[in-house]
Amino acid sequence: MKRKIMIIGAGGIGSFLIPLLHRTKLYDITVYDPDIVEGKNLTYQNFNIGHLDMNKAEVMANKCEGVKPEPYRILMESQVEGFELVVCCADNLDVRKMLYNSNVKWLDLRSQGRNGALVSYEIDKNKIDTLLKGPEGSFSCQGDWDGEKEGIHFTHVAIAGMGAQWMQRWFNREEVNNFKMINV
Repeated sequence: MKRKIMIIGAGGIGSFLIPLLHRTKLYDITVYDPDIVEGKNLTYQNFNIGHLDMNKAEVMANKCEGVKPEPYRILMESQVEGFELVVCCADNLDVRKMLYNSNVKWLDLRSQGRNGALVSYEIDKNKIDTLLKGPEGSFSCQGDWDGEKEGIHFTHVAIAGMGAQWMQRWFNREEVNNFKMINV
């Protein structure tokens, strides 16, 4: 039986995570993302020029047969209920706040520039306030990238791989890290 998971965000991290998970045929994947593919995404997200102006969740569904696309925002806890695991790959602090305060099991995958983090619902609750601090809005996986090809980062791809491995071990009831940071 496939594991029922939700992935929030099909951009920098999610666009690499979804195909990794899909290949295993172990997951029933629903992807939420209201964004469209833009030219600036092509350098660091798993899209190509033929995907421009298409919804990211729908592109992932076209690339990975069986993935269910939901081209909508996640705003309320009721939207994340009913899944065995919710994986946050969004670049938005409001989504994280809702998820961290929900009653669902979640995994948060983050990347910005050369830094990345994996945070699970089992983290020490005393660390949550620190992890949810910061300015409102959306933030690129590329950090303060100026658009030049010389300054691109790939930590988001490493975080996608770490997330896939964490999920595989977690669903197998093996020991997993509840918090892991990397700086490459």
